[in-house]
Amino acid sequence: MLNTILPILLFAALALGVLGALRRVRMWRQGRPAAVDLLGGLLAMPRRYMVDLHHVVARDTYIANTHVATAGGAVLSIVLAILVHGFGLHNRILGYALLLATVIMFFGAVFVFKRRLNPPARLSKGPWMRLPKSLLAFSASFFLLTLPVAGILPADFGGWVLAAILAVGVLWGVSELFFGMTWGGPMKHAFAGALHLAWHRRAERFGGGRSTGLKPLNLADPAAPLGVEKPKDFTWNQLLGFDACVQCGKCEAACPAFAAGQPLNPKKLIQDMVVGLAGGTDATFAGSPYPGKPVGEHGGNPHQPIVNGLVDAETLWSCTTCRACVEECPMMIEHVDAIVDMRRHLTLEKGATPNKGAEVLDNLIATDNPGGFNPGGRMNWAADLNLTLMSEKKTTQVLFWVGDGAFDMRNQRTLRAFVKVLRAAQVDFAVLGLEERDSGDVARRLGDEATFQLLAKRNIQTLSKYSFTRIVTCDPHSFHVLKNEYGAFDGNYLVQHHSTFMAELVTGGKLNLGQHKGGSVTYHDPCYLGRYNGEYQAPRDVLKALGIEVREMQRSGFRSRCCGGGGGAPITDIPGRQRIPDMRMDDIRETQAELVAVGCPQCTAMLEGVVEPRPLIKDIAELVADALVEEVVAAKPAPVKRIPAQVH
Repeated sequence: MLNTILPILLFAALALGVLGALRRVRMWRQGRPAAVDLLGGLLAMPRRYMVDLHHVVARDTYIANTHVATAGGAVLSIVLAILVHGFGLHNRILGYALLLATVIMFFGAVFVFKRRLNPPARLSKGPWMRLPKSLLAFSASFFLLTLPVAGILPADFGGWVLAAILAVGVLWGVSELFFGMTWGGPMKHAFAGALHLAWHRRAERFGGGRSTGLKPLNLADPAAPLGVEKPKDFTWNQLLGFDACVQCGKCEAACPAFAAGQPLNPKKLIQDMVVGLAGGTDATFAGSPYPGKPVGEHGGNPHQPIVNGLVDAETLWSCTTCRACVEECPMMIEHVDAIVDMRRHLTLEKGATPNKGAEVLDNLIATDNPGGFNPGGRMNWAADLNLTLMSEKKTTQVLFWVGDGAFDMRNQRTLRAFVKVLRAAQVDFAVLGLEERDSGDVARRLGDEATFQLLAKRNIQTLSKYSFTRIVTCDPHSFHVLKNEYGAFDGNYLVQHHSTFMAELVTGGKLNLGQHKGGSVTYHDPCYLGRYNGEYQAPRDVLKALGIEVREMQRSGFRSRCCGGGGGAPITDIPGRQRIPDMRMDDIRETQAELVAVGCPQCTAMLEGVVEPRPLIKDIAELVADALVEEVVAAKPAPVKRIPAQVH
């Protein structure tokens, strides 16, 4: 009887699964067009899954091994079950292969079940709690059904009772795997996730690449949308990416705004976009809500505005754009891109940048700096340094990009220290002086793409007048924008952070350094240097060269906690239970280090804003400048004047 029912059940489920897949594709296609390599992406997908995705998943060995066993076993089991029990290929070798696949899947499902017995708070509950049971039912049922095919048990073993039990188990497991992949449910991430990897909006991320620069808006096209107002305004492959979310909550656990009690949870934000994709409310969301906002109050559909429907504006403005969520996401979803896209609509179309946002944007337009300072005072910090200007020199090896820290008295100490280092190493360098403008980082993160592009094009026009080998800056935000975002406007340069450049100087023997006299130090990784640009080692190499003891924080490197200063967060100033820099200072205090080494003016400002007692904050350039050994040239004795002998 089962031999008759099984093929019907399998092929009916497969047909319904295909219909569900078509339905999901139609949902994704509600989004705007996106240029992707359809065939090339599909061909690249297996490697992206096995290498790039598992590079992230493998950070948690338990989950990595569990996922390999469960997912690998499930794929093999489904294919072999269709061959053996669907097409009736009762071959003993295929039977043993199916037995092995179901055993692998079963043990993987056992570990999933164990994980769900006492799940961490970041994991979504609800339907996800039934998933391990469904996987166990599928693997156990097909294992028993396949024993006769492999010749281990007779074909008529068990009788009607066992047959009925197996039929229920097969129906349960098949429903989860076939329907859940396409109609909705925990397994949906498997189908959407595979295609998301194939048609990812940042294909450059795969194969060891890095892609972190925001994509520009086409401001010259009056028909092009200025940001994202409704779910359908996202590109179709962005909608596909949202649908791929596995609700593991790793983004939630890494998010500094969520930890601070601000109304942002990146996992829920992505799930709210999924709600908007299909239409409905967030009442069935089974994870952590936005802090201070209960579940069930938001809803929408593809054609309704997102803000004040699916999400509140303050949720979007809570983001520091630190990319911790993106770094941790095993499905490689781009949360920050989505947030900035929605901010762009609020700023450009609605003029709804909160708190001091509008003032800062007005300042950038009027004075070329966010603080509204007189542009003529940009070089006051170096009045006594006699710096060479590019307008005088025209050609140089290093263009020192000063940044808007020039207007900040605290950061001026860093700039002066770095000038001291450059001169000690006899580097050929110059500055733009009054020709330099804000890089545009703040404007772009606040959603003002128009002001960003204006500033970028003006800076590129200025830079085009001069010849230089590289740009070096003490500001990771300027570094990132110049390096990764000016290229879209034909501004392509070799750009380095000052820590990288100093590491080169140390390695090349250009600096005469003594032992640093301070005590132990802990290094705070800036988000825009680390997660955005992958530079973690150079600052540590510089500290090592100083002979100072480095004590790493628990959250360091790619898991460093944001200082709270990025993405315009100090400007929009959305309140929470506590301040992000206070949390970071708690991380620092755990190391009991006497000094905190930083490499970013915003990190310096945020950490020095923490109430004392706290360790001293110093930029790496200041630490290097303090350790420079002044070369003393010994005075040569005056030549002896010879008096000719007198002839008597």
